[in-house]
Amino acid sequence: MNIRIFALAALIWVSLSASLTVNGAPQTPEEREQWMTEMRQYKRIYLTKELELTREQQTKFYPLYDEMEDNEAKINDEARAMEKRVAEMQNPSDLEYEKATEAVYDAAVRSAQLEREYMDKFKEILSHKQLFRLKAVERQFNREMMKQHHRLRTKVKATEK
Repeated sequence: MNIRIFALAALIWVSLSASLTVNGAPQTPEEREQWMTEMRQYKRIYLTKELELTREQQTKFYPLYDEMEDNEAKINDEARAMEKRVAEMQNPSDLEYEKATEAVYDAAVRSAQLEREYMDKFKEILSHKQLFRLKAVERQFNREMMKQHHRLRTKVKATEK
């Protein structure tokens, strides 16, 4: 079973790499959407393996987890949009800077509150150990993705020379 998980993860990673442009980032909205879908699939494989989720847990957990991530993305997108608007202004006022700053910091607070709400929902699905490990496994996944991104960029830069 572990070999199948690793093989599937490797296949997804190869397809992720193939779907990226030369500079390593999706360029069109369609490419970005495909990339996000593939990342979500890869993350599911990773979480399933690392948290040792049963099929029943996966069926109940992932719809909630995806919902939480979608809500977090909305929160962060709103804050980034406001930040971008102010950054692109010719002469923003102090009030505009203040409101944009508050939006960025409030987004972090809202995301934390959202995660806390979902933690209570996850308690009904995951064991205490799995729930405890969830944040650490998410950080581990993000570190792995950053390493892969760095390797890909290094490889692209080397071929450009």
